[in-house]
Amino acid sequence: MSTKVKIGDLDLGHKPLLLAPMEDVTDSPFRTICRRKGANIVYTEFISSEAIIRDSDHAMHKMDFSEEERPFGVQIFGGREEAMEGAAKIAESNNPDVVDINFGCPVYNIVKKGAGSACLKDMDLMERMAGSVVDAVENRPVTVKTRLGWDDRTIRIGEVALMLQDLGVKALTVHARTRNQKYKGDARWECLKKLKDTPGLEIPIIGNGDVTTPLDAKRMFDETGVDGVMIGRGAIGNPWIFERSHHYIQTGELLPDPSVEDRIELCAEQLRRSVKHHGERYGVIIMKKHYGQFLKGVRNSRQLRAAIMEEQEMKPILDLLHRFKEQEMYAVAS
Repeated sequence: MSTKVKIGDLDLGHKPLLLAPMEDVTDSPFRTICRRKGANIVYTEFISSEAIIRDSDHAMHKMDFSEEERPFGVQIFGGREEAMEGAAKIAESNNPDVVDINFGCPVYNIVKKGAGSACLKDMDLMERMAGSVVDAVENRPVTVKTRLGWDDRTIRIGEVALMLQDLGVKALTVHARTRNQKYKGDARWECLKKLKDTPGLEIPIIGNGDVTTPLDAKRMFDETGVDGVMIGRGAIGNPWIFERSHHYIQTGELLPDPSVEDRIELCAEQLRRSVKHHGERYGVIIMKKHYGQFLKGVRNSRQLRAAIMEEQEMKPILDLLHRFKEQEMYAVAS
């Protein structure tokens, strides 16, 4: 049996699976469902430190959570130490289980502000910002999510990990690509294995990148020796990936894909939660990122997806989903 993974005093159990923070995806409704389906810990979308210290309504809304989401982490990003320090204090006051720093986002609009993966070009800045957050957060563990490096010439992830550990960071998640790769090419899992073998490294290492099936999750554990696996895009419209991956890792048995009925019902539940959390207009809009994956591989679903995308209110979408489910159940029964 593998050792239990702990982030500070937070016990995540054996071979935990984590939901990655994703912009406009990992809101409270989605996090709640992923926790119920087996994610060991979930994170907010990344939140601008500048927006947090300005008390932006949008930033504060991103930090809203329900108790059923625990354990739950708030992820912050920024390019100024003072803003990161202030945002970390505010984030901690919101009572999450973890405060996480984003040093990995590759998006140009984030990088040009000196935030996200821009910090991989300036380790002194990364050290100062991480240190300021660790010093600001008194009663919660601080974790970091980053990438291998800015480009192939700047892969110093072992050095980065030891530096963060010395500062008091309690766990490190690594997306196994460089910033220049963005999301292209294969994730370089061999770099995760090399990182795990770094002498003196004791904090948990969470692997991330190209985990879209239960087989991928088990293979990442087996091939790299990481302490946990973080799942991002593979969970969109597919929160079952957590329970199915846990089962496969523990037993070697692959559970069947969720039924059409299960897909439709959970999609409808997430839509209702989304509208309740965000309001009708935005709640409907944000769900558009999920329908394609909920219905992926479902026969006769192309017209349904097209019809749903045209709607701007919840009730017509629920009606479409319900009719489709009834038709499919009738077809199977016949």
